[in-house]
Amino acid sequence: MATPESSRHSLIPSFLFSSSSKKSLVLEKMVASPSPANGGAPKGLFVPSPSEPGKIEMYSPAFYAACTAGGILSCGLTHMAVTPLDLVKCNMQIDPTKYKSISSGFGVLLREQGLRGFFRGWVPTLLGYSAQGACKFGFYEFFKKYYSDIAGPEYAAKYKTLIYLAGSASAEVIADVALCPMEAVKVRVQTQPGFARGLSDGFPKFVKSEGALGLYKGIVPLWGRQIPYTMMKFASFETIVELLYKHAIPTPKDQCSKTLQLGVSFAGGYVAGVFCAVVSHPADNLVSFLNNAKGATVGDAVKKLGLWGLFTRGLPLRIVMIGTLTGAQWGLYDAFKVFVGLPTTGGVAPAAPASTTPELAEA
Repeated sequence: MATPESSRHSLIPSFLFSSSSKKSLVLEKMVASPSPANGGAPKGLFVPSPSEPGKIEMYSPAFYAACTAGGILSCGLTHMAVTPLDLVKCNMQIDPTKYKSISSGFGVLLREQGLRGFFRGWVPTLLGYSAQGACKFGFYEFFKKYYSDIAGPEYAAKYKTLIYLAGSASAEVIADVALCPMEAVKVRVQTQPGFARGLSDGFPKFVKSEGALGLYKGIVPLWGRQIPYTMMKFASFETIVELLYKHAIPTPKDQCSKTLQLGVSFAGGYVAGVFCAVVSHPADNLVSFLNNAKGATVGDAVKKLGLWGLFTRGLPLRIVMIGTLTGAQWGLYDAFKVFVGLPTTGGVAPAAPASTTPELAEA
């Protein structure tokens, strides 16, 4: 028996058969998206994948949040991974008669503390440098844009290295305030066996011994170590990456594969890390000395270590550690940016716009 037309219609969604233009467009609106050729962005049921460029608008709140998250991953994970090297380096700075070299330092730790001893202090390391990385990278991107806007396009391009230096220094001042308490506990746990097992018992014991303000006893030497380090880290990285894309890689950056771009980030970061280690090493010796000895002063450190020791004690190990660390940090940071759809850091800077003088205007 034939089914009445009205009965068939009642069993099927009306927008599939209705001739009404208002109804017939409903399905199209659900699945259609503007063509990329026309500049449209995918909408409706289709969500762009994290690796699609343009998902996050540059210099938007989401952009700065992504840079902050990338900084947490890059600094926290890398510093935690090199805890054994950091442990030997700190002990070489504090007790050079016992920890005479890198190899003997590892041997002493292995004999006295076993394999577990190589990761003593990893929790304050992870937490402290994650907080520092969040502020370092997030605020660097913010201040770089802020100072560039103040300078204007012409001067920002002309004096870009000064922009990098000012932006990184401003960011590091804030980042070290976040790092300092965990750094103080980390050094005490790593260089005084028996003081504490880790953060959970080391933090309250440190505060009881030194007071809450004692957590910031090393803030000035920390600024002395980290601000030059970070200025060198960001300015030299941006410069090295620009030189690589300009002279060593024949293909424009936007035509290079993401793998190649991340390789450039790691290489630029490693070379920048070597410079960073040399520039910041005297202050690093001061930080280790002050956080290890109760009531110690900068004068005490200089008197005990000497100027030569202040600049050289533990330096070869720190060059290896910081070079690897900085290369890995830039690699991880840019890998995270690529994952969320942002471009990698650095590249050939645009030329400064030509200023229009009255003479040129008349010509």
